[in-house]
Amino acid sequence: MARPSKPTAAQLAAANGKCTVPDVVGPGMRVLFVGINPGLWSGATGHHFARPGNRLWPALHRAGLTPHQFHPSEDGRLLELGLGMSKLVTRATATAAELSDEEMRRGGARIRRLVRKWRPGVVCFLGLGAYKQAYGLKRVTLGLQAEPFEGAALWVLPNPSGLNANHQLPDYVRMFTQLREATGLACLSAADDMAR
Repeated sequence: MARPSKPTAAQLAAANGKCTVPDVVGPGMRVLFVGINPGLWSGATGHHFARPGNRLWPALHRAGLTPHQFHPSEDGRLLELGLGMSKLVTRATATAAELSDEEMRRGGARIRRLVRKWRPGVVCFLGLGAYKQAYGLKRVTLGLQAEPFEGAALWVLPNPSGLNANHQLPDYVRMFTQLREATGLACLSAADDMAR
């Protein structure tokens, strides 16, 4: 598959403030991953976690959740694996710090509606601080949460952005492996991809 070229500076600037990254959701989702909001790379390309250096795609693969390391342009294929993706806030920004508390709360309500509609087995928020901000919580720990989220098991993991220096790729691989094992998802390999 030919990979899209990297966005130009003009395309990145034009993406600022736009809502161009569609949710990857549908029936039969086992896990719905919820990011904070699209960065400018994602806004310019229309794909989730598109900026080079983001650890999501390599971590998903190394944890056995995808049969190969997906390119962001393959995000639509996640539904074939029972995985989905959304964002708390749909507006693209250079940094999540540009988002207001009100936007985060509205986004949190939108995610609740999305989960009620599609009924994934697990909801996994990728961003501890964003999750707390969206739902007005003070104390949340990483990992599986005691309380369900709209009937789904709830996980909260760190934001996989390359800008998050608190966690490195091996940390994400370990956490995503724990999520995969706890939810009973099969470990995928390249051979599984060849069979599709």
